[in-house]
Amino acid sequence: MEFPRQRLLVVSEELDEAELAALKFLSLDHVPMRKLEAVHKAQDFFDVLQEKGMIEVGNLSFLKELVYRISRMDLLAAQLGSSREEMERELRIPGRAKVSAYRNLLFQLSEDITKDELKSFKFLLGEELPKCRLNPKTTMLDVFIEMEKKGILGEDNLGFLRNICAEINISLLKRIEEYEINLFGEEEMLITEKHRGSTGAHARWPASSVAPDSPGSWNESSQLEAYKMTSLPRGVCLILNNHSFAKAREAVPEPKNMKDRNGTDVDAAALKRVFTKLHFTIEEHKDLTADEIRKTVDIYRCIDHKDKDCFVCCVLSHGKKGIIYGVDGQEVPIQELTTSFTGQNCRSLAGKPKVFFVQACQGDACQKGVMIETDAGEQDYSVETDARFQLDCIPAEADFLLGMATLQDYVSYRSPREGTWYIQALCQHLESSCPRGEDILTILTAVNQEVSRKSCKPNAEKQMPQPSFTLRKKLIFPVN
Repeated sequence: MEFPRQRLLVVSEELDEAELAALKFLSLDHVPMRKLEAVHKAQDFFDVLQEKGMIEVGNLSFLKELVYRISRMDLLAAQLGSSREEMERELRIPGRAKVSAYRNLLFQLSEDITKDELKSFKFLLGEELPKCRLNPKTTMLDVFIEMEKKGILGEDNLGFLRNICAEINISLLKRIEEYEINLFGEEEMLITEKHRGSTGAHARWPASSVAPDSPGSWNESSQLEAYKMTSLPRGVCLILNNHSFAKAREAVPEPKNMKDRNGTDVDAAALKRVFTKLHFTIEEHKDLTADEIRKTVDIYRCIDHKDKDCFVCCVLSHGKKGIIYGVDGQEVPIQELTTSFTGQNCRSLAGKPKVFFVQACQGDACQKGVMIETDAGEQDYSVETDARFQLDCIPAEADFLLGMATLQDYVSYRSPREGTWYIQALCQHLESSCPRGEDILTILTAVNQEVSRKSCKPNAEKQMPQPSFTLRKKLIFPVN
């Protein structure tokens, strides 16, 4: 059978620029983004699909689906010999649809959003995406692509998108909720909403913050089963320990720039001691740039964890809200690190607990005291009024625990001789409580209490750690 190039030529001539952009977006699960970014004509797009085997002699099913998704029923009937009804029947058959439900959801959202709502979207993303990517010509599909590149949007990472849609247009949020119900089922979605800490349209955060005084919360959790924790070793404890920030100071030689984190090796030694006792394999990496942090995390994302029960990552560095710094002063979003270990990105850890402890400032709200340093890095004294739109650092997917040294917008404290308040308290309580069989949330509540009682003289500044989690079971680290 001769390949129908004439029909493809006719279809390509009928498509406008926006429709071509939509077809490219819907094909991103099958064609690399870099390849599609170089395509500017519909005929070239069809050539790429042919190279990838998505269009073949006698098989135009993917092309038919694409044309159907963008509602060009005229081309579907006249050039591809199909109809809306036929495609609807075809796509109901399990496994026939090649465009993922996730990608189709984003496309439908882009179709529903108004020009004013798109402007609001860009405004709320002003701190997350480069300004040059949010110019007046940027479409909603362009925004979604940039969010995916940044690591704040993905098939199992819709929390940030939910938050913005809740602020802009509740009908957009409802479309996301319908997608999640269709994908996961209503019962599982109710459980997910409970983990978010609220329900319905006003659910802002995909992870529940630990509330030590929540009535009844611990009574309910006491009936939960525990995660399996019997493998030897239990898993990897990855320690990213940044001490020397000379590279950052060389790049921007200003007095306010990041100092070396004296005392961080005391923290690293405590973590190694404790997690060795808890039967983890310790992997420490020191003084990494932002790019080296990403590469290191990717190495551990790709290794096979199938014979392990858990993964732990401890980050010791300078930081600000939602960000940690490499020793070169470049930023790495915390969510980029956590999202690397979702079930989709690291399948051998699916259903297993992924634990992150981050010792870094989340702002600059406190003043430094005598012989005490902060992990804030370069200070920025501008007033920020849109904190409620800040990045979610923990994936909405289950089985994550993120322990932050401090609340959003605030500094955390470090003694050059004794280490940080948070990591030292964490290690002490793990060492004393794990042999008693206490679960991690109980331990972190005790850590909250101890750190909150400390004060930094002469102005009596305080620090309050903040755990958040999507754990489904008790997490207990047995010592035997």
